[in-house]
Amino acid sequence: MRDFLQGNHRGKLIDWLKIDSWIDSGLYAAWIGFRDWWSAYSSFFGKFEVKGFVRACNELACETLTLSVAGFLIVLSFALPAFEIAQGKINLSDEYSVTFLDRYGNEIGKRGLLRDDSVPLDEIPDHMIKATLATEDRRFFDHFGIDVMGTFRALAENAKADQVVQGGSSITQQLAKNMFLSPERALARKIKEAFIAIYLENHYTKPELLKLYFDRAYLGGGSYGVEAAAHYYFGKSIREVTLAESAMLAGMFKAPTRYAPHINLAASRARANEVLTNMVEAGYLSEGQVYGARLNPARIVERGDSKTPDYFLDWAFEEVQRIMSGKPDHILVARTTVDLGLQKAGEEALEDTVNKYGRSRNFDNGALVSMETDGAVRAMVGGKDYGESQFNRAAHAYRQPGSSFKSYVYLTALQNGFTPNSVVSDGYVSCGRWSPKNYSGGFRGRMTLRMALAKSINTIAVKLSLQAGREKVLADLDKMGIKHLKKTCSLALGDNGMTPLEHTGGYAVFAAGGLEVRPYAIEEIRTLPGELIYNHDRDEPKRKQIFDRKVIEQLNSMLQAVVTEGTGRRSQLDYTNSAGKTGTSTAYRDAWFLGFTGQYVTGVWLGNDDFTPMARVTGGSYPAETWKVYMDRAHDTDNIPQIPGVELHPVQVAEQARLAAVMAQSATAELPTPPTPESVKDMSTATRQALEKLSGLLKEARPLKASDEPRPGRAAAPPAPGQPSLASATNADGQPSPGQPAEIETTISAGRETGTGVPQ
Repeated sequence: MRDFLQGNHRGKLIDWLKIDSWIDSGLYAAWIGFRDWWSAYSSFFGKFEVKGFVRACNELACETLTLSVAGFLIVLSFALPAFEIAQGKINLSDEYSVTFLDRYGNEIGKRGLLRDDSVPLDEIPDHMIKATLATEDRRFFDHFGIDVMGTFRALAENAKADQVVQGGSSITQQLAKNMFLSPERALARKIKEAFIAIYLENHYTKPELLKLYFDRAYLGGGSYGVEAAAHYYFGKSIREVTLAESAMLAGMFKAPTRYAPHINLAASRARANEVLTNMVEAGYLSEGQVYGARLNPARIVERGDSKTPDYFLDWAFEEVQRIMSGKPDHILVARTTVDLGLQKAGEEALEDTVNKYGRSRNFDNGALVSMETDGAVRAMVGGKDYGESQFNRAAHAYRQPGSSFKSYVYLTALQNGFTPNSVVSDGYVSCGRWSPKNYSGGFRGRMTLRMALAKSINTIAVKLSLQAGREKVLADLDKMGIKHLKKTCSLALGDNGMTPLEHTGGYAVFAAGGLEVRPYAIEEIRTLPGELIYNHDRDEPKRKQIFDRKVIEQLNSMLQAVVTEGTGRRSQLDYTNSAGKTGTSTAYRDAWFLGFTGQYVTGVWLGNDDFTPMARVTGGSYPAETWKVYMDRAHDTDNIPQIPGVELHPVQVAEQARLAAVMAQSATAELPTPPTPESVKDMSTATRQALEKLSGLLKEARPLKASDEPRPGRAAAPPAPGQPSLASATNADGQPSPGQPAEIETTISAGRETGTGVPQ
């Protein structure tokens, strides 16, 4: 220790100067070595230096190579998911073949690979094949799935006409879309379509692909495949169609609704004439060979008004596949919940609105869903025209619900200490750096929750979501089966996308008094021989009370105020009380009305597929009016159950009083003497059994009411089970009420939160 203190330890310490010198010399040597290497490297490649035009070409080639690699990586990001989609569905033996019945047991359509209708390719007439190839894909047997020349030719023709006059998709690409992809128009879908087409070309022969195309193409009238279409339009098998009939069928591949003969016979025959011309131009037939078909065009079988509920059937087929997943049976008969009378009323109500006001108010599509309070879907309209677009907006379009989402926020608030008469201030509120605003740009001061919901005040809805807790709002939605929403500052104003089906299902919980509701399409599924495989009432879990009934009653009374004194006044019915909520998203991109009576829950959405703004269309205008037109036709009597928490309509109260008086008077009337045991003993066994059955039915039947007669202007009562549904009665007037004041509504921009309001 003494030596250490005296400094005798210096020789044992680290020599920092030596290390520093070693590092410096090492770095210098490394730099000299790198400089020499770089000089040699540059000298070597300097021998290959090019100048002038050659250098420019070299630079261009390098940039092209770089961009090609980047493009390849981008394309690969689309290719891999596309191949996964195709691989997941490539085994066609696992597909289902389903015949669908309506709620009364009448056949309404088929979906899936219809094995019993499949006709071998060699039995399909040669002129049917030639007509299809000449019109849809003349180079089908030459290309690799994508007809590059045909695509460029179509682009040139479309550019020349300044509109889409010619399609560039090959038959294989169309098959890829029909088999694996949704029909929505998007660049990502087109890229996937191209890759799946290449994939199909490498896994199937050309004849197999053509056969699949003939089996899968939609040809209008609910017919999928040429065999089903031949039976529907001509009452015969595809094996027996004539040249003129083949030309008419081939002409419908492009636009089945526009050229369907039962919709527009003149356009269909004109299109068939174009197909005959195509066959001549392609060299398949001579002008003389098609002359007879031009002179004697195809004649169709008259079927009257037999429109099929195609959007509903598509969704029902998805439900069948979900229910039957993992089960061995694949050829099935499914009885559904759809009511064709209500379906027709929904289609006409939506179509009339789009046709009357769509052009002037800049919207071209919509959706409607109507269900019973237990979730049984009676009508589903997924768009204005199934032939034009098979994309089901009712089941698959995620659109911002705007202020129609506020009902869920108020439900959470009522469960956490608030009441309809609680007073809250319409004033400044913020979440982070975001602050909502009302359409008026100012604030209305203190008001009750009932009035705030009726007038759709944005700031109060946001305050409630923050005070009650956005996590609790999402938890309540989770109970309803809506699980995909995200926690955001503007959650209360409907910034998350929802489908009309799930949104209507959420409101069905209110109409059911807080009972769990899961929208469903299938009542039962049987095998072709008749064995019962699935029954909804038997196999689905029993419904639970997921919300306190008293809370739901409070909410329903508030939603009634929306209809009677708020933004939903145009939806009022004159024979029963209703409750509902309007909704409008940012820049008028979406307009909603969700409402219910004691019998039906119905949601209506209007907008554009490309999310372009409408011309100041709000939820309280055309959606509310469309809802009213439909509901007027849907309710055929005044005998409508009472909404939990909402008093009966005066019309219903007066009718009940009248019926009570009639029944009291009938109770005092002399009743016929029942048969004695001796007389019954003398009856035949058959007569006695019939009498007993009739007696039992009379005990179960309710007294006949005058209100059971169909109300003028609405649909007749549905037929008894086993009988076809009757067509709905006269249509209600859909004109907007003049002078309807615009109310405050929510605005949330896609992908960001704003504080600008739009009128309801």
